[in-house]
Amino acid sequence: MTGLQEMIFIGEIALQSKIAQRAAERLQATHDNFDHVETWCSIQSILVAAGNVSKILWPKQKYKIRGEKLRRLLKVENDNPLSNRKFRNNFFEHYDERVEEYFQGNSQGVYIDLAMNPSLRSGIFNDPPLNTHRGYNSFNNSLVFRNETLYLDEIFEALDDLLDNCKPYSL
Repeated sequence: MTGLQEMIFIGEIALQSKIAQRAAERLQATHDNFDHVETWCSIQSILVAAGNVSKILWPKQKYKIRGEKLRRLLKVENDNPLSNRKFRNNFFEHYDERVEEYFQGNSQGVYIDLAMNPSLRSGIFNDPPLNTHRGYNSFNNSLVFRNETLYLDEIFEALDDLLDNCKPYSL
């Protein structure tokens, strides 16, 4: 990888991190002035931007050396939360497949999607029901996909750290 390629990738990582930051600000604003579409637009922007960073740092096998070099250069650990693209894939990239799989499997005829605060019941935080396909909990800034939870604050922290590590290389 040439120095120019390095700078291009680092510049893209910085851009995608800033896109996610802006989307996080928009998402926070929806807490005061609820806008269902803006909530999900912001979540999609966050997950796609984080996924784009992930693809640069943990690329396909063919480009594995590039990812290793960039992670080393930017001080990114392999267990960084950005390495996992599962939520982006479940929420938006492969959502059609998740719907098909649900109804081919053991569905109970109950389908809850785009739920707001799905784990809040009677003022007590519990695990969301397995049939909550996509949900956003504004109280702890988390996403739910069926029985899994992603805490967005962990993603934001990882992106902020990465953006700080990009600064010495920016023009």
